[in-house]
Amino acid sequence: MKKYSHINSISSGWNIFLNIITGLYAMLCTLPFLLVFIVSITDEKTILNKGFSFYPESLSLDAYRSVIQSTGSILRVYGISILVTVLGTILSVIIMAMYAYPLSRSSFKYRNKFTFFIFLPMLFGGGLVPWYVVCTQVLHLKNTMWALIIPYLFNSFYVIIMRTFFKTTIQESIIESAKLDGAGEIKIFTTIVLPLSTPVLASVALFVSINYWNDWWLSTILQNDNKWINLQYAMYRVLVNATYLAQLGGSAGGNTQAELARMPTETIRMAMCVFAMGPIVLAYPFFQRYFISGLTLGAIKG
Repeated sequence: MKKYSHINSISSGWNIFLNIITGLYAMLCTLPFLLVFIVSITDEKTILNKGFSFYPESLSLDAYRSVIQSTGSILRVYGISILVTVLGTILSVIIMAMYAYPLSRSSFKYRNKFTFFIFLPMLFGGGLVPWYVVCTQVLHLKNTMWALIIPYLFNSFYVIIMRTFFKTTIQESIIESAKLDGAGEIKIFTTIVLPLSTPVLASVALFVSINYWNDWWLSTILQNDNKWINLQYAMYRVLVNATYLAQLGGSAGGNTQAELARMPTETIRMAMCVFAMGPIVLAYPFFQRYFISGLTLGAIKG
């Protein structure tokens, strides 16, 4: 074994070189985020005169003040977005995993029919009007928190990913052994299947959480008041209002034009990015941890 141990090893020089390359690449990936933050705290006149720069001539927090004043309570919309993202992600992953697992079992008699039910919506859509009627008249979701959660609970593509993972990774021999030990279907699913499926669950959970966090469309369609609007929709309204006021400043006169001209527009966009990307960026290391630890959980030890 010692004779061939050098095959999978690299020299210290190459190790240092690869670490330097990886570090430089990581720094290049963080530069856009750094630029967004610097521009968000740059004075608007400096942006208009000099453009974007990592070394601005003057700093200003007017963009953050405008965003906070325009959204009302920034903590409230943050709380709604976090609540919707966490609750929606948990419910969505559980529901899709419970649907995908029976489809992966060859003993499930109706798996082909249920598979057809999830393929059909991927090919044909009912349209916006029927969807809106179901959400408002049948489910009565309008102006409720569930209007931001239920429409995104189920995704056919993610179900197919889970079904494929269950079918290729969770061997039938494990299920049969658990049945011989007296375990029921619920116990098998919760104590054997889910722990072995950490990689796919973490991957799907990351995609679903990003979808919930970045969504503003549901608030536009299903929310008429400010009680349950999320962060993204509040940011969207700030941007629309700032753009409108900036255009209005061109046709106004006297002091009004001067006041409107001083309103930040470019820096508001960057400040909105900083507000919106903070929590979701912190979620990546959390899911990465489960990616790494989950890689060894899917192996079958003989």
